[in-house]
Amino acid sequence: MDKLDSLQLFIRIVELESFTRAANALGIPRATATLAVKELEARLGARLLERTTRQVRPTLDGRAFYDRCKRILGDLEEAESALSMVAGNPRGTLRLDLHGSHATQIILPRITEFHERYPEITLAISSGDRLVDLINEGIDCVVRAGSPRDSTLVVKRLALMPEVVCASPAYLDRYGIPTSPEQVKEHQAVGFFASNQDVRYPFSFRVDGQTVEYEPAGWISVNDAALYRTCALNGCGLIQVPRFGVETYLATGQLVEVLGEWASSGLPVSVLYPYHRQLAPRVKVFVEWVANLYTERFGPLI
Repeated sequence: MDKLDSLQLFIRIVELESFTRAANALGIPRATATLAVKELEARLGARLLERTTRQVRPTLDGRAFYDRCKRILGDLEEAESALSMVAGNPRGTLRLDLHGSHATQIILPRITEFHERYPEITLAISSGDRLVDLINEGIDCVVRAGSPRDSTLVVKRLALMPEVVCASPAYLDRYGIPTSPEQVKEHQAVGFFASNQDVRYPFSFRVDGQTVEYEPAGWISVNDAALYRTCALNGCGLIQVPRFGVETYLATGQLVEVLGEWASSGLPVSVLYPYHRQLAPRVKVFVEWVANLYTERFGPLI
């Protein structure tokens, strides 16, 4: 393993606190990672890592070396990226994490266009509604709905998606159809939670130019967008979701829109990435491409 590769390995071990996870992330055997770190420590004449049965932590020397390595490799990546950008040919592996419905209904149906435009970029895509640690998991950027709370990331708004309140015919037959936003409080709704916390998001409407929120009751909560929709299809309660995700079910009558005369505030969707990735050409071209994609689908941001 050459010096640059060993430095990248050392950085991943510190960030993931594990030889095994770092080796898996880089696609090398754990034994290779262990040997490479031993050789690095021998070359430097300093112990860089403290190993326990549960985790790996940097020593004081290791922390200082880690900080210096991050700056050096960041500068190197930026320099290489600048040259490849001049050549109009960004390259490298772009690691993305995409919300399920945005992946399957918006981004992936057009992803071959991105590949044809930037053939030297290799994509590695994970998907789900869980929160991800971009830095520790080595992810370049994510696309997420909602209002981001992580101030350590760069956030670029892609769109404000129109939402719809809907339920199954069976639910509406049993509980009636709400005729005003206030009546939402008298109904059952499907809850949604994330990060092991049960968070019941209120329904939001625009009334007389103001955003108002109403919180319905409910007996079931899920942590996945597909499950959220499935619960509504099976009569578990009202849901408020971006219209694009349920258009097919509305057209077939499997879900019925209610309170359509009251517009929602809209659900923001953004692309997020770490500050140290913002100059990487592979990230820049993806952000530009995905921003145009959402503009085509949902219109320009006002």
